[in-house]
Amino acid sequence: MIALHHVQVACPRDGEDAVRAFYADALGLIEVEKPADLRARGGAWFRAHGDRGDVLAELHVGVEEPFVPARKAHPAFVVDDLDAVAARLREGGFEVDERERTTFDGYLRFHVLDPHGNRVEVLERSAG
Repeated sequence: MIALHHVQVACPRDGEDAVRAFYADALGLIEVEKPADLRARGGAWFRAHGDRGDVLAELHVGVEEPFVPARKAHPAFVVDDLDAVAARLREGGFEVDERERTTFDGYLRFHVLDPHGNRVEVLERSAG
């Protein structure tokens, strides 16, 4: 069996408040406390839970110095309402790129950069 536990992206030192505004407030993930042994490293962890409380997705944001944003490698999150998530991101001041909205069979999607320039993909299963 293979399962994906989490994906990690990076942020610069003291970039945690900005990632909270993006991943929690705009994208809708829930911040979870990092283990005590890892807190001093900085960063933040986020999760999405299913209806039964199971973890559906987990993202770790770690501090990296020197920081370089990931422009190609990226996490991709499947959501129930793509347009609602896009609206929340726009309201948060993030630019949503929908140029590839219909280029992935079975999904509608968009890309957005987190506040530190890391690429993020957001998808919704399409009806057709």
